[in-house]
Amino acid sequence: MSTPTSMTKVLIVDDDPLVRSALSLMLGGQPDIDVVGEAADGRDGVRLARELRVDVVLMDIRMPQMSGLEATRTLCADPDPPHVIVLTTFDADEHVMSALAAGADGFLLKDTPPAQILDAIRSVAVGDPMLSPSVTRTLMDKVRTDPTADRAAVAKQQLSALTERELEVALAVGRGLSNAEIAGELYLSVPTVKAHVSRLFEKLDVTNRVQIAITVHDSGLNGPQA
Repeated sequence: MSTPTSMTKVLIVDDDPLVRSALSLMLGGQPDIDVVGEAADGRDGVRLARELRVDVVLMDIRMPQMSGLEATRTLCADPDPPHVIVLTTFDADEHVMSALAAGADGFLLKDTPPAQILDAIRSVAVGDPMLSPSVTRTLMDKVRTDPTADRAAVAKQQLSALTERELEVALAVGRGLSNAEIAGELYLSVPTVKAHVSRLFEKLDVTNRVQIAITVHDSGLNGPQA
C-alpha cells in the first residue's frame, strides 16, 4: 500500500470525549499524521475541516447539532473536500450506505484495531477507499435480501457495457483489492487503475468502490472476499 509523501492533517469529529482522546492519543505518535483539531458535533466538524484545510476527517455518525451523515454530505460538496472516514459502533448501522452515497471514503467500526485505522487513514489520504470487512459483509447481506428489483439482471446488463479490461478491474474491486493490489495483479500502473476505476464510476453510475462491489456481487460473476 502506498503512503502519503507528506504529513496528513487529521480532524477527529465525535461527541464522546473519551473516543476523541483515545483516537488523538493513538494518532499522535505517528510521524506522518498530524491531529490538527477535534470537534464534538458535525457542525463544528464542518467548520474546522474548512478552516484547517484537513486531509482526512474521522467522522462519527450520531451526534448532536448536525449528524455525521449530514456533515459528510456537506463537506463532500465542497470544491476541494477532505477525505472522510466514518466511524460507528455498530456494523449494521442503517446509515452505512447513506454515508457512502454522501461521499465518505471509508467506513470503520470504532473497535477496529489501531493498526487498521492507521492503514485506513493512509489509504484514503492517497485516494484508496477503505471499508472494514464486517461492514462490507453487512452491505452485501442487505443487498442480497432486497426483493425490490431484479438486481442480477440489472447488474449483468451494466457489466456487459464494460470493456474486457474494465471488467477485470471491476471484478478485482469486487474482491476488495486496493488500487495498488489491482495494479500488481493485472500488470498495470496505479494511475491506469485509478483511471479505470473512474470510468467504472461513470459507466455503472456509482459514487464509490463498495457500490462497484455490490454490482459485481449482484451479477453473480464474483464477490468481495473479506
